[in-house]
Amino acid sequence: MTLSELNLDHFAILGPCVIESQEHTLTMASQVREAVRESKFTPIFKSSFQKANRSSNRSFSGLGITAGLEILQEVKDQFGMIVTTDVHESHTVNRVAEVVDILQIPAFLCRQTDLLQACAETKKVLNVKKAQFMSGYEMANVVEKLIEFGASKIILTERGTMFGYNNLIVDFRNLRIMKTFGVKVCMDATHSVQLPGAKGLTSGGQRQFVGTLARAAAITGVDGFFMETHDDPNNAPSDGPNMIPINQLAPLLNQLNQIKIFQSSLEKLPFEDFDGV
Repeated sequence: MTLSELNLDHFAILGPCVIESQEHTLTMASQVREAVRESKFTPIFKSSFQKANRSSNRSFSGLGITAGLEILQEVKDQFGMIVTTDVHESHTVNRVAEVVDILQIPAFLCRQTDLLQACAETKKVLNVKKAQFMSGYEMANVVEKLIEFGASKIILTERGTMFGYNNLIVDFRNLRIMKTFGVKVCMDATHSVQLPGAKGLTSGGQRQFVGTLARAAAITGVDGFFMETHDDPNNAPSDGPNMIPINQLAPLLNQLNQIKIFQSSLEKLPFEDFDGV
């Protein structure tokens, strides 16, 4: 699939949290491609070459940019998939953009103007995670920055809002609010069930609620879904508690596809449904 064929009205960003090895990444890419087949979502493979915000220095953070990009290029070459990964520093953006099709800006960095500018100037599709400390309304400033810097294809991704210590909640109003900015909106159903730092040296998670949040987002009319997945999440080196087992991915995607079909058949209300009353 070429980037020009990418359907940003019906996509799914899927893959393990972090690149663990060449063999594991290619195995996961093959299984992700198969999982989306019946649901007809456009698959976008995601995995991080390095995690820059681990709870502890003792946590596995990835293989690094050189090895990671080589493996992502193999995913493209072998499976013809669109690929994405996160970027954390402005000076790496152009190097990453040589390989990946979509640049992902992590939630904690979505207000970093120099990083936004560097990403926008590549003219790539950009996926910006909404920060855990920001409302949907505040993401309008992020969109404005990106457009001023030359970006034209923007995805905003909801991934929960901090609610006290070690917990996140999802305000589904944000999905509707961000849609009014004229961009694509994505639901990150796995990071939204994360329990940040809850296990001391690592984060916890409640993967049993991933499907609930994804299905709720589908009926709001989101364009896509972000879900990290793994063949053995209980033993994954990063974000295992909130990743869903790969063998459960296809049934969930099929459900989401049916909900989106139903949602699109409804007579759509305007976003200002009741004029504030």
